[in-house]
Amino acid sequence: MTPGTPQTTPALAVRTVGTDAGEARVTWHPAHGDARLVLALGHGAGGGIEARDLRALAAALPAHGITVALVEQPWRVAGKKVAPAPKTLDTGWRGVWPGLAEPGLPVISGGRSAGARVACRTATELGARAVLALSFPLHPPGRPEKSRAAELLGAGVPTLVVQGGNDPFGRPAEFPDGPHELVEVPHGDHGFAVPKRADLTQDEAVAVVTDAVARWAGGLA
Repeated sequence: MTPGTPQTTPALAVRTVGTDAGEARVTWHPAHGDARLVLALGHGAGGGIEARDLRALAAALPAHGITVALVEQPWRVAGKKVAPAPKTLDTGWRGVWPGLAEPGLPVISGGRSAGARVACRTATELGARAVLALSFPLHPPGRPEKSRAAELLGAGVPTLVVQGGNDPFGRPAEFPDGPHELVEVPHGDHGFAVPKRADLTQDEAVAVVTDAVARWAGGLA
């Protein structure tokens, strides 16, 4: 690059991908300069890729040499309001994986809530470099006996859990010991929203997420 020439942000690429569960959609946020990793992020059962943590990671991580791929599951692309069964979510994720791995870079399989469960269940099978679990739903609210810890503990690859301190689907202290690393977002709920009375702002809470993921992913390349 010629000295004094401003660096431009790479253009987004949105691609539709056929899977056995229907058409999925991938929005690529390319790394600035040479990419070292791809971080693929799926959404939860109650929302899409507009979630605050997914948007923040897509904005922040390209500057760290990480290409972010936001994956919309087929049910969401089709405009349905209710997510299908877990096995169908896994089918959709498997269908987009070849395209995620196509750049030839290590791929971190990740997602929030239901998307985190999908990433954990399929990581070893798909050859993921690691798993990022945002707001992992350890159990349904008020039902700690319905634990999904086995999915998290069975990921089989390096795993980072980022969890809100007041997440009704599982507070950090409820998580079992394991090989995963866990970062708490103080006062955060399942969407990492923090109350106005908290001792950190909403922007600071989101920065806890992005800073933790950038640090952790930097050690994987």
